Amino acid sequence: MSGADGGARRSQAFRLPGRHGYAVEFSPYVPGRLACAAAQYYGIAGCGTLAVLEQNEAGICLFRSFDWNDGLFDVTWSENNEHVLVTSSGDGSLQIWDTANPTGPLQVYKEHTQEVYSVDWSQTRGEQVVVSGSWDQTAKLWDPTVGRSLCTFKGHEGIIYSTIWSPHIPGCFASASGDQTLRIWDVKTPGVKVVIPGHQAEILSCDWCKYDENLLVTGAVDCSLKGWDLRNVRQPVFNLVGHTYAVRRVKFSPFHATLLASCSYDFTVRFWDFSKPNPLLETVEHHTEFTCGLDLSLHNHGQVADCAWDELVKIYTPSCLAAPV
Repeated sequence: MSGADGGARRSQAFRLPGRHGYAVEFSPYVPGRLACAAAQYYGIAGCGTLAVLEQNEAGICLFRSFDWNDGLFDVTWSENNEHVLVTSSGDGSLQIWDTANPTGPLQVYKEHTQEVYSVDWSQTRGEQVVVSGSWDQTAKLWDPTVGRSLCTFKGHEGIIYSTIWSPHIPGCFASASGDQTLRIWDVKTPGVKVVIPGHQAEILSCDWCKYDENLLVTGAVDCSLKGWDLRNVRQPVFNLVGHTYAVRRVKFSPFHATLLASCSYDFTVRFWDFSKPNPLLETVEHHTEFTCGLDLSLHNHGQVADCAWDELVKIYTPSCLAAPV
C-alpha cells in the first residue's frame, strides 16, 4: 500500500525551516512528546538544532528548541529524568540538555576526534549510562554525572554509524559500522564479544528485538535488512529486500515480536513482518528527500515518527499498524 500519504492514517507534520532531520525519538515518559536532532546544510556545514515537539489534537507544536554550533546527528532521552536528553554532534561532542533549563547544554563531553553519529541511553534498570559511536571508529561509554568517558571500545575498522543498548542484557550493546560488521560488546569485559560480517556493504543501523534477547536486525547500503540470532550468526535468520537505496535506520516494534520498520535514502519508510511469506506490509511515501530518523511510540500503539532532509518531521499511524497485526 502506498500513495501520496503513503497509506498513513492520522498523519501530522512539523517543518523545521533550514534544518535537515537526522534522528527522532519519542519520550519514554510523556505521550506525544518527540525529540528531533537536525542539521543545517545536510550536516556538511553550519549548526544544529535539537527540537522537542509536542503533539496535540491541533497538530504538532514546538515545545523547546536548542541550537548547537555544529550539526546534530542523533538524540536519546534519559531513562531516569523526563526533562533530560543527550545529542551527538559533528564536532565530536555529546551535549546534555534539560528542557526545564532552556539556556543551553548542562554538560558538553568532547573526546571523540570526529563526528559522533550515534548516542543511546541504557535501557536496563539499575544502569544510567550512555554509549556513543563515532566516525573515529570508536565507541565510548559515559556516565552522565561524570565529566569524562568511562571506557573506549576499539576494534571497528570503519565509521561507527549505530550503537544500541540491549533492552535485555545489562551492559551489553551492539554497534554497526562501515567496515560491514555488526559487533556485540560487554562493558564489563575488554574487547568485542561477537563479530558478525553482516553485509557486503556499509551497515548504517542496527536494533535489538524487544521480545528475544538473541535477535538483532541490521540495515545496510546494499538496500537490505538482515536478522541475526546471536546463538548462530553464520547465516541471517531473515533477509528483507525492497528498498531501492541505502537503509538508513531500522527499528523493531515495541508491541510485536516479528514486526519492524525501516527508513531509507529512497525516501520511503517500510513496515515488515519477517514471520510472513510476504514480509513487506506497507510502504509509506511521504517525504521528498533522504529519510533518516525513525521511531515507534511506546505509549501510543501503532504510532510512528520519522524525519527527513526535506525539513519535515511526521507523526502518523501506518495502515498496517492501525489494526491488530
